[in-house]
Amino acid sequence: MANSKIFDNTEIAFSLKSKQELKKSLFLFKMMANPTVVSLGSKLTKLSFKLHLPVKGLVKKTIFEQFCGGETEQDCLTVISRMSEKGVCSILDYSVEGKESEVDFDAAKNKKLELVEFAKNKTEIPFVVMKPTALGRFALWVKVSEKKALTEKERAEWERVVERFDSICKATFEANLSILVDAEESWMQDAADDLVKLMMTRYNKTRVTVFNTLQCYRWDRVDYLKTLHTEAKAQGFKLGMKIVRGAYMEKERDRAEEKGYKSPICVTKEETDTTFNTALQYILDNLDGISLFVGTHNEASSYLAMDIMNLKQLSANDSRVWFGQLYGMSDHISFNLAEKGFNTAKLIPFGPVKEVIPYLIRRAEENTSVAGQTGRELSLLQKEKKRRSAS
Repeated sequence: MANSKIFDNTEIAFSLKSKQELKKSLFLFKMMANPTVVSLGSKLTKLSFKLHLPVKGLVKKTIFEQFCGGETEQDCLTVISRMSEKGVCSILDYSVEGKESEVDFDAAKNKKLELVEFAKNKTEIPFVVMKPTALGRFALWVKVSEKKALTEKERAEWERVVERFDSICKATFEANLSILVDAEESWMQDAADDLVKLMMTRYNKTRVTVFNTLQCYRWDRVDYLKTLHTEAKAQGFKLGMKIVRGAYMEKERDRAEEKGYKSPICVTKEETDTTFNTALQYILDNLDGISLFVGTHNEASSYLAMDIMNLKQLSANDSRVWFGQLYGMSDHISFNLAEKGFNTAKLIPFGPVKEVIPYLIRRAEENTSVAGQTGRELSLLQKEKKRRSAS
């Protein structure tokens, strides 16, 4: 394995962290290692904001600073610039969730268009990102996915969703950027997949503008990928594929059990890993027609991608292959990849502190529940603290 152990280099991983920032991250990940503290902290944070208690400053100085770039895109510029010096690009994600009105959907579209304009001509921001349900009602996505007949009112509503989607993809294409479209729950995903495919037929003819996301904890995703690739070749467009393991596992299993259908989720973690790695290999075998964004915090899959690229004699900075991690996590992967010349980006959430609380709570809970994630972050931070003390 040509690239073995590069992720153990904590000097490169935390080169942007001051002594104080390192201490703060250590403290936070120690807190997140305790499920009771996370659960209690989440409840208290929600309650405090509900009761208008003065906790914004505390939240902003702790978990917000760890996982968010700022409250506005302008606030994020410092982080973007610092990371760019280390070869790490940025993807801004306005992380306000759970809106359900037409006014909110239009506001979300306008915000995305603003971000496209903001990223335009900034080489350090090569991608924008979009969540389908930010542009239309979840229930409508479900109904379209189920191929149920829409009422006249719903048809008009759906046409507005398509228009919002298209205007963002068109602006992205014209700005010479690419857009990563998030995957969501399986029971609304068919409508999203069909709409993303439509955008690919429009904007992926000459270069890859639009990326869909494959959640590899779904056992059907490799077949979906191969079918879509066949269609793309026949219809003369290119694919953009972001591969991730997935984010809605408990919800998916609970709903499948409740409604009595086969769970779309792989039975074991090993099966998910195999699905991810199979998709990874397939795309790297077909780079002439598919561009790849490897969205992972998994070291083994990152090493595998690097090794396949090495075997294929692809340059580290091949424009068709990108790696990405969330801001505030897995710096040992991001910064060491970038140092070796691989195309690497951090997804940087931002937004008003109160509005991004649902996102932050999810980050804390996922860090607590993902086996080994917090432990690995902690051990690397401690290793770096020890290294600095010794030097």
